[in-house]
Amino acid sequence: MAVVTKVKSRSGGKVRAGFEGGQMPLKQRLPKFGFTSRKSLVSAEVRLAELAKVSGDVVDLNSLKAANVITKNIEFVKVVLSGEINKAVTVKGLRVTKGAKAAIEAAGGKIEE
Repeated sequence: MAVVTKVKSRSGGKVRAGFEGGQMPLKQRLPKFGFTSRKSLVSAEVRLAELAKVSGDVVDLNSLKAANVITKNIEFVKVVLSGEINKAVTVKGLRVTKGAKAAIEAAGGKIEE
């Protein structure tokens, strides 16, 4: 009587993820897209309302970092008009929009470059 054995020569075959049988895979058919500026990774906008979180009268890059308004890797900050400010502050070394400048000066503050 003949003993029937299982054929093993065809078992275990696998193809890698994304393989499409020799046709150009979807990952390679589609173009690359998008761009992230390196400067955008170290730039931030700060609202007027967030300036109230800073203790003291002088607002600069270091005081914003100390108050946890911006992260430690931020190097460029722009103050934008959003919300209200009701205490007089001196903004040093930060870029300020026209509307924010008017609001800071109306509250009795000033801007120094």
